[in-house]
Amino acid sequence: MANIEERRFPVMGTTAHVLVVDGPAGLADSVEPRLHELEAKWSRFVPSSEISALRQNAGWPTIVSRETFGLVSAAVDAWADTDGLFDPTVGSTMVDAGYDRSFDLMNAGVSNGTGTNQPATTPQDVVLDPECYSVTVPAGVQLDLGGIGKGAAADLLAAELISGGAGGCCVNVGGDLRAQGRSPRPGGWLVSLGGQDQVTPIAVSISDGAVCTSTTTKRRWLSPAGQQHHLRNPATGAPAASGLATVSIICATATQGEVLAKVALLSGPEAGAELIAAAGATGLCISDDGRTTELDGLDRFIHRPQSVTVA
Repeated sequence: MANIEERRFPVMGTTAHVLVVDGPAGLADSVEPRLHELEAKWSRFVPSSEISALRQNAGWPTIVSRETFGLVSAAVDAWADTDGLFDPTVGSTMVDAGYDRSFDLMNAGVSNGTGTNQPATTPQDVVLDPECYSVTVPAGVQLDLGGIGKGAAADLLAAELISGGAGGCCVNVGGDLRAQGRSPRPGGWLVSLGGQDQVTPIAVSISDGAVCTSTTTKRRWLSPAGQQHHLRNPATGAPAASGLATVSIICATATQGEVLAKVALLSGPEAGAELIAAAGATGLCISDDGRTTELDGLDRFIHRPQSVTVA
């Protein structure tokens, strides 16, 4: 019988859910403070964070932690790899749209922001020095690494739990999930895909990998310009409106999955499916009208018992 420790707690503006299988006593207790530590470094809503320091020191090299340097590097690489569809410089865009504080602090989903659509500034002039972990952000550039940060945090914590002696673990940070090692049941880790209102979720089983979801149905608010949501087209600054409401990805890492889910959602049903396939991943797309499309390769992950308990 496996020994399972489970933790749920609020962090990074969402809820984390962690399972640790056959780990040393108390190992699961290390996850919550570690995730709060990463949030304190990566949140644009924390004035003392390293991401805030980059904006405050615009034009000058700023020494950051190894974790923050790795996250910024991954985000800049993702921008280049996706031809700008994924853009980590949407911070100013989000502020102008009204997302200027942690979502749970927004008053009943209403913002005083202008709601204007400001294109992202792009990270092409961000300078990274791996010799001393310094980052230079040009004036006017504000990084927003909230999404990719959740994926990176899930990857980082899963690796730390395994290196700390866990036989297996699953770290889910608000829909960005990374599983490694032994699962609590034979056949792998059970994870729910979809879950959008009025859409029946699909249970999938993974052994070592990631499941990530991006959706326009959450984190919505009102501004003077009308209804807004947090997924923006970096070229225009406007809310994503591709015909897709939700994209769930199964792939190797949560960092990759977070990027791929956002890019696919921005691209629309056909182009999004092509991007996912080209990346060697699979998943599930839900259109604005609730139609569900299972992508090529998903069938081998689907768990189809008479009844299922989703981890």
